Amino acid sequence: MSGSRPARLAVPAPVLAELDANGLGVTATLEAVEERLAAQVASSQAFVDRAARYLIDAGGKRFRPLLVALTGHLGDATRSELVDAAAIVELVHLATLYHDDVIDEAAARRGTPSANARWDNTVAILTGDFLFARASELSARLGVEVTRIMADTLARLCEGQIGEVQASAGTVPADVPLLPATRAHYLEVIAGKTASLIETSCRYGAMLSGVEPDGVEAAARYGFEVGMAFQLSDDLIDLLAPAEVSGKVPGTDLREGVRTLPVLYALEDEAAAGGDELAGLLAGPLGDAEVDRALELLRASSGPDRARAEAGERVDAAIAHLARFGDRPVVTALERLARYALDRLG
Repeated sequence: MSGSRPARLAVPAPVLAELDANGLGVTATLEAVEERLAAQVASSQAFVDRAARYLIDAGGKRFRPLLVALTGHLGDATRSELVDAAAIVELVHLATLYHDDVIDEAAARRGTPSANARWDNTVAILTGDFLFARASELSARLGVEVTRIMADTLARLCEGQIGEVQASAGTVPADVPLLPATRAHYLEVIAGKTASLIETSCRYGAMLSGVEPDGVEAAARYGFEVGMAFQLSDDLIDLLAPAEVSGKVPGTDLREGVRTLPVLYALEDEAAAGGDELAGLLAGPLGDAEVDRALELLRASSGPDRARAEAGERVDAAIAHLARFGDRPVVTALERLARYALDRLG
């Protein structure tokens, strides 16, 4: 695969056009990010180059690079460091996808066979490691602080993912301590596995565009709350959306033993009412019939509405962190992006 092919942006063109029209010229930044990604994963070994480009060429929302580009407009958005930072967060995100597909034994990613299905687990794991290495190389060019932030983010991300495994009933290895699936544990998990990298994307954008330290922290807190809201909405989509909308089989988290917030709320309500059908289903092996019945019970419970309300609180908290930046086009864009976490639920 040639690294000279034109950049193919995954952010919808109408979104980019509207941002550009409001003086938030992110299109050029994101195009430069695509070129940087292609250059950064290039390898002298043809197969490594092919495997490393596999998910880049499959597309994706480029949500994290978009956040870097947007929060860059809180300061000086012309700084070239923003392109490198956006490439770093996307490389890290892509690396985690290679690894996640191995963990989940996923057969597809973004409408194409996953790397582990296309080749095998070894190729997928090593390709993910290669992307981590390329991200580290790029961060080193931006200095010690950028590298330190990403190292801390990676630790939080891994801790969150391990924590999820430890609370996944029926899937945790016998010699790994099983943690109780509680609301507090769930929030700690998604804070690490999802919100940490989105927080870092916004921190990079503000910091590298020259925003003062207090403003950098406000942007980072915005990113954290947005990350929490998006993960909550993803977990709801897994339970509520048909496969043709979500892109995956409904109840995937249930099959993997993961207790997301709407499930925890539903179990709480069931116990308070003296019932135990859902708890009994989730405690045993889950075939298709059991998953279908569990989804029916969950959709009829207050769990989804309570989780949706919590996502709304996270969106409100994210927007509140933007108040210090005043009434500016970039603030309006960031507010709308935060609200999209709920809008995508319908």
